[in-house]
Amino acid sequence: MSEAPEGAAPSAKKAKRPLWIAVGGLLLGAVALWGSSQLVWFAEFRDGGVRGTVLYTETGSQRAVALVPLALLALAGTAGLIATGGWPRRVLGVVLAVAGLAAVWIGVAGGSLGGFADGLPIAQMLGARGLAILGGILVTAGGLAAIKGAGRMPRLGAKYSAPAAKKKAAKDPETELWEALSEGEDPTATR
Repeated sequence: MSEAPEGAAPSAKKAKRPLWIAVGGLLLGAVALWGSSQLVWFAEFRDGGVRGTVLYTETGSQRAVALVPLALLALAGTAGLIATGGWPRRVLGVVLAVAGLAAVWIGVAGGSLGGFADGLPIAQMLGARGLAILGGILVTAGGLAAIKGAGRMPRLGAKYSAPAAKKKAAKDPETELWEALSEGEDPTATR
């Protein structure tokens, strides 16, 4: 029994690498956006009447309502990225890149670095915005990787395409004999 050519395995790994980098970036971006939506984005002291002054806070999902939908879009984008190929993958990459830029904009807009009163969770508010910016950058990077590597990345079901659609590559004669046996043909018979 012969072994597979040595050059085939590394090229297959290189073709899959951009796909998994993009998928990993999108998944990490989705987690970062969701995590940011659970942290405090806004805090202030308000008059609570009989209770006195109380600390009022809003989470990212209350203050920036687009964070959770953007996280879900990035999560769905990972499935779309794996399942599609060619120009649909490029279109999906553009949509994801724009969504990532929107997340960065949400993280940057409305933030201020001064005028905070003592006792406010400033570190958590800045961390939440920073996490949203990081998530947006990761989603944008995943979308751009999808656009750039759409032609090289493997797609779901590609190995099941019709035999006529597959390119005929030069094969090892010994491999052709084994494939003929697997298909039920007699490789020793003259044609």
